[in-house]
Amino acid sequence: MKKTERIIALDAFRGITIAAMIMVNQPGSWSYRYSQMKHCDWNGCTMTDLIFPFFLFIVGVAMWFSFQKYGQKLTKSLTLKILRRTVILFMIGLFLNLSFQFIETRGISLSTLRITGVFQRIALCFGIGAILCVTLKPKHLFILTMGILIGYWALLWGFGGSDPYSPESTIVGKIDIELLGKNHLRKGYPVDASGLFGTIPAVVNVIWGYLTGRMISLNNDRNKLILNMFLLGIPAVFLAWIWNYSFPINKTLWTSSFVLFSVGSALIVLAFLIWIIDIKRKSKWASPFIVFGVNPLFAYVFAELWSSIISNLIKIRVKGDMVTLKSWLYNDIFVPFAGNLNGSLLYSIFIMIFYWLILWVLNRKKIFIKI
Repeated sequence: MKKTERIIALDAFRGITIAAMIMVNQPGSWSYRYSQMKHCDWNGCTMTDLIFPFFLFIVGVAMWFSFQKYGQKLTKSLTLKILRRTVILFMIGLFLNLSFQFIETRGISLSTLRITGVFQRIALCFGIGAILCVTLKPKHLFILTMGILIGYWALLWGFGGSDPYSPESTIVGKIDIELLGKNHLRKGYPVDASGLFGTIPAVVNVIWGYLTGRMISLNNDRNKLILNMFLLGIPAVFLAWIWNYSFPINKTLWTSSFVLFSVGSALIVLAFLIWIIDIKRKSKWASPFIVFGVNPLFAYVFAELWSSIISNLIKIRVKGDMVTLKSWLYNDIFVPFAGNLNGSLLYSIFIMIFYWLILWVLNRKKIFIKI
């Protein structure tokens, strides 16, 4: 398998994930969303719940190819690169939290600043996962990850009381409060979905992504590669559903069954993309998604900031009243045309296309923002 073709499939997967992330994070109205466009209230899994673990899995796959130039060894230069990227990603997350706080309250309060977030979890999963992946052998990595998943299950079950996986009883939220304090976690939720303790099993998504990247790189028989990925992915999903009966699939807690289910699903999706793009030689359809895939950092940061700005700062006068730009677009453009539910969906598609146009310009000018 040629390297360029392999990267196209990975960029397409990353781009689809980013596009989906933008759409589910920016509906026209949070009150009107199709079930697959929102997270499960607690146990269970929707398409939306799979987006974040898919991205972590992709980080792991890309990590294998990125570390090839270092011989998959923890050299001084690679160590510095890992530490630098980890710190930058974490700081970007804090910058976003500061920006959201300022936009929404017109002020900054460090005493109530949320420390956790999507970028912060990506940073920690990347940093910890990268060090482990270039330090341990593949067999030892697999044993370690199974130990993490079983150990996480044992901790939640053993210290969660009579109802260990409920929002009120689980130790996940309690440990985060002890570590960071309630004021520095996501407000209004018993458990922060991007908290510190739940990051431990999330590291497994990155490690298994790395091992998948290794499998892709070392397997030149494309048909055998696809078969192997399906033979790993389908049983993983099946076992996750069995495990679900004793350890519920839960994205907020990032349960071990959720890790198994999300990694299995990611293997199936990536195998399908490699089959379509590499074996069937049909890649033109993926071009729009690759625009997102080659500039994921800018896409996510810009989308989050712009969403907050048009939802809070930019206002226009409508029939004598001042309303936000987002409110005007949704209520005066999309709702009259398609109704509340479909109007909310059309708004998310519209805003995703808006971001795509900006990224398309950057792509045409060969501007790729990386760290």
